[in-house]
Amino acid sequence: MSHYPYLDHIHFPTDVRALNRNELPMLADELRRFLIESVSKTGGHLSSNLGTVELTVALHYVFNTPEDRIVWDVGHQTYSHKILTGRRDAMAKLRHYGGISGFPRRTESEYDSFGTAHSSTSISAALAMAVAARDHGEARASIAVIGDGAMSGGMAFEALNNAGSMKNVNLLVILNDNEMSISPPVGALSNILARLMAPYDAARRLGKKVLCVAPPVLDLARKVEEVAKGMVAPNSPGILFEELGFHYYGPVDGHDLDTLVQALQNLRNFKGPQFLHVVTRKGQGYKLAEADPTRYHGVSKFDHHTGLQEDSSGIRPTYTQVFGDWLCDVAARDARVVGITPAMCDGSGLTRFAREFPGRYYDVGIAEQHALTFAAGLACEGYRPVVAIYSTFLQRGYDQLIHDIALQNLPVVLAIDRAGLAGADGATHHGAFDLSFLACVPNMLVMTPADENECRQMLNTALHFDGPSAVRYPRGKGPGVIPEASLDTLPLGKGEIRRHGQKTALLAFGSLLAPALEAGETLDATVANMRFVKPLDEALIVSLAQEHDLLVTLEENAVIGGAGSEVARVLDALPARPRLLRLGLPDRFIDHGEQRQLLTEAGLDAAGIVSSIHAL
Repeated sequence: MSHYPYLDHIHFPTDVRALNRNELPMLADELRRFLIESVSKTGGHLSSNLGTVELTVALHYVFNTPEDRIVWDVGHQTYSHKILTGRRDAMAKLRHYGGISGFPRRTESEYDSFGTAHSSTSISAALAMAVAARDHGEARASIAVIGDGAMSGGMAFEALNNAGSMKNVNLLVILNDNEMSISPPVGALSNILARLMAPYDAARRLGKKVLCVAPPVLDLARKVEEVAKGMVAPNSPGILFEELGFHYYGPVDGHDLDTLVQALQNLRNFKGPQFLHVVTRKGQGYKLAEADPTRYHGVSKFDHHTGLQEDSSGIRPTYTQVFGDWLCDVAARDARVVGITPAMCDGSGLTRFAREFPGRYYDVGIAEQHALTFAAGLACEGYRPVVAIYSTFLQRGYDQLIHDIALQNLPVVLAIDRAGLAGADGATHHGAFDLSFLACVPNMLVMTPADENECRQMLNTALHFDGPSAVRYPRGKGPGVIPEASLDTLPLGKGEIRRHGQKTALLAFGSLLAPALEAGETLDATVANMRFVKPLDEALIVSLAQEHDLLVTLEENAVIGGAGSEVARVLDALPARPRLLRLGLPDRFIDHGEQRQLLTEAGLDAAGIVSSIHAL
């Protein structure tokens, strides 16, 4: 007997649509079982994907994909979508080097209508696709599936505001609400509402046609409708979406396939902006993930029977843990210190701080722009805000960094995690550009720690700096220098020589000091730990230039506009300068894979550094 009697016969969504409706629950059960087994072998996002199994099956059953466009917000809820669209076998290398991405990618499949990995973008993209369908006279559907906190992003509401004014555009927004569960009475009511949607909407549209001849009567009818909605669900969020110009339906049980299919079939035929509120449960169908969806949000390889994950923690702390412990230490001494994160408490190392200092911890949701301006406002009032943010997410708040923080020279500390190559999350999450876009901003202090203790020292330095500062550190562990308990600072803009050699000098910024030292042994080169990107240790650069024939800058950042460019600026002012080789991330987007593997590909391991110098 086949291991998966239904799933084994599903190769593309046309196979899903060939099933009888009463067979869909069996397909969903097998799909969920396959997901658990598959992700246990590769690692990846689990809880969010288990929550969208039925919704994914229903969407591909009702809509004619890929002709109909589905845009998945954030994208880490699309594993079922990948499996049903011809990529089941490819799941064996999910997020691994050379394998498929953990997010939708247009280059990976025609069923991936839009590439996503950052949140709150789906409604904007789906709206544009709906506009294109209208202008081309095409009847295809445009669906945005948004959830997992993405509605806290302001961009989602910008798109809703725009879409609500376009009455002749057919857009369906599905809110995948997985932060609440449906109690039996509400669940039963939502199922009834889903079944009654079609006649209700038809009656409403007919009533508008009749009542348009008598505006006062129409106005009265609208008020009666609003009162009726308030009686059914007085706290319903639907009022907001209705006011934005959408027809709101729900909430409906996102794990009831019969209800989902019927609701989507009804909505497929409606005109104008529609909003369907679907309630799902993270980790659905896997008790361990249901009980602790945060722990099973992003997992390493694990035993799917016991739930035990591979323990890669070891004794050495990660940079994220170093930051989290430091923040608790300084907060205990300084009541002005507050911690801010845009919905990344655990990922940014703030879990302990949130527990020990709840009154000084602010999770502002997926709202990076607000996070930075909120920090600026607190700094104006004498606080010392520390914003814990991923490098790739800081990009979304760049205007606020310049206009609200740097221009006013406010003492806001940016603790930038995932700087450099972030690993399995791939190009959308690599922190490849922060040195380039930070170094050009006036008033900024920019530091790159080479080890865990230096990270702590730089965070101290940033906290005592009377202006905006940034400490950028990579994902995972450093070389193993255990942080000291002290709260010492570093002299501003001063690097250090870590190895004395001949002819060639390697100027390492941050994480690349370790391979630079290894390459330095092979080349008998001088190795400098530069520490600061802004202000640069210009005196050290001039000294190295006078004593060496070749200077090589090393950074885990885009080579264009990065720290090497700043060194070149210093050398350009010298009457006689040595040759300069700038090594960093190449001018292309780097795919997903293990960090060491990606560094090797970019030529930033010790062997790659030596090879580049020999080639020169």
